[in-house]
Amino acid sequence: MDDRKALAAPCGLYCGVCGVYIAHRDGNTKFKERLTTVYGVVVDGIRCRGCLSEEVFTYCRVCPIRTCVSGKGIEGCHQCHDFPCRFIEEFPLPVGKKVILRSIPTWRDLGTERWMDEEERRYHCPH
Repeated sequence: MDDRKALAAPCGLYCGVCGVYIAHRDGNTKFKERLTTVYGVVVDGIRCRGCLSEEVFTYCRVCPIRTCVSGKGIEGCHQCHDFPCRFIEEFPLPVGKKVILRSIPTWRDLGTERWMDEEERRYHCPH
């Protein structure tokens, strides 16, 4: 799997803009230290190469959405007829749930490559 494809989390959250992913990718220890207070893990625990990679963040490894999609043999919620399901409704972070509800229909419309391009543009800071 190419590295970019590993960033297409099945739930519709794009890993390429995740703080854990960015801090690990850039080796940014100061950012990792800040994230330890958010996630309650040690600095070495702030590591991820994307939801579909071999190196997945602690919380994402046990994600019920990731498990559900894998069990159904599909790429993500954008291919599921049950969306939005109870896993989305029960998503523990309100802002994440909001992003998922916006993102999945867009992913369906655009396809994976264009959806990832749009997510990168959406969260890119020009400064």
